[in-house]
Amino acid sequence: QERRERERKLSKEMAEKATRELEKMQLQEKAEVKYKEWLKKKRAEEAEKKKKEKEKEKEREAELQEKKARSEKIFKEWLHHARNKPRPVLNGYGFPRGKSAGLYFYYTYVVT
Repeated sequence: QERRERERKLSKEMAEKATRELEKMQLQEKAEVKYKEWLKKKRAEEAEKKKKEKEKEKEREAELQEKKARSEKIFKEWLHHARNKPRPVLNGYGFPRGKSAGLYFYYTYVVT
């Protein structure tokens, strides 16, 4: 009878041990599945982030090209109009910039 009881105890302990190991394995599998889902989600977020950055970079490049084209057009227009403008008189009346500055000669004032 004692031997049967011992065997029953042993078999009961072995069954408990097996169920614990089975639960442990199931928990591990659940954890692996959750980790894989998380990793998949994270990689998708990274891909989306990279895609958005590329789109922003393309937009910036397009804006720069547009700005450059606009500025070149404006410069060409200015250059075309600058050729037709009258040139200013450099030394008008024999004085620098057309005015007497500092030096007053006898001839600068006309007495009538």
